[in-house]
Amino acid sequence: MRGATLEVRLEELGVLRSFSRPRVSNDNPYSESLFRTVKYRPNYPNRPFSSKEEACQWVSSFVDWYNHQHRLSGIKFVTPHQRHCGEAIEICRQRSRVYELARIANPKRWSRSIRCWKQPDLVWINPPADDFVAQTARLELAS
Repeated sequence: MRGATLEVRLEELGVLRSFSRPRVSNDNPYSESLFRTVKYRPNYPNRPFSSKEEACQWVSSFVDWYNHQHRLSGIKFVTPHQRHCGEAIEICRQRSRVYELARIANPKRWSRSIRCWKQPDLVWINPPADDFVAQTARLELAS
């Protein structure tokens, strides 16, 4: 490896370079976040899968759990399925009522206002720079 640059050596071996954006924090944030969630699951296997079928079965159960049971903080602790089906707004409205009633019943326990349960309009892991959003808006208006 000392006689040639890594890029040249990889090309000699037939390995294509990735065209991802180096040194950009939001290159693949969704997949990176998902990988972390996978690895921190309590039932994450501590040994290799014995077969492809076993791996597929585990991933299938993970996807079902993630979509129907895992509550995400970025969407106010509802599941992706609840957000996708439009149930999240009513769930958050009910939570807000419960919080408000608790605050009325025990005002001394509340030093500030209740938590905001309004569903976000857009969800980002790493929001793009303001100039990117403005450029996107201009492109949509031009269409």
